Amino acid sequence: MALRPKPNVKQQERENEKIIEINAKMQGSMVFTDPVNLKINGEFNGTLETRGTLTIGNTASVEANINGDSIIVAGKVKGDIVAKKMLVLMPTAVLRGNISSPKLNIVEGALFQGNCQMPEENNLLDIDEVSKYLEIDIHEIEKMANSGEIPGKKENNTWKFERAQIDHWASSQAN
Repeated sequence: MALRPKPNVKQQERENEKIIEINAKMQGSMVFTDPVNLKINGEFNGTLETRGTLTIGNTASVEANINGDSIIVAGKVKGDIVAKKMLVLMPTAVLRGNISSPKLNIVEGALFQGNCQMPEENNLLDIDEVSKYLEIDIHEIEKMANSGEIPGKKENNTWKFERAQIDHWASSQAN
C-alpha cells in the first residue's frame, strides 16, 4: 500500500481558490460576497464590490467606484477606490479618483490624481457596512445598536462600529 503525502494548507487553499478573469467589455454592478481573485483585462463601467483580490490588468479601462479587500491596479481607473486591506498602483496604473486604504503602495511610474485617506486597519464601519458584513438587515442592526445588544457608537446621528468589536461580538453569538 502506497502512502501519498498530505497536501499542505496553502496547497489546499490554492486548489479551493475562486479565480475569475474578465477579458470583455461589461457594464453594470458586480457584487461578490465570497472571496474571489478577480482580474479585469477589458473594459468595465459601473460599480464593483469585491472580497478577496481584485486586479485591474494593464490593458483594462475601468470607470467605476470600487470597494474591495485587496486591490491591484495596473490599468486605467476613473472612480473612487476603497480598499479595506491594501491598494497597489503598478507602474502602468493611471488612477483618477479618491482612494481610501490602510496600506498603500504607489510604484514609480504610476499616475494618481485625487485625494487619499489612510485609515487605521481596524477601521470603523458604518451601519450599512455592518449590515452587509454580518448579513443582517440594516433595520435589525439599528435596533440592536439602539438597545446596546451590538457594540457601536452614535456620532452625529450616525452609528459607527469598530471591526474588531463586531468580529468579537459575532464570534460570541455563534456559541
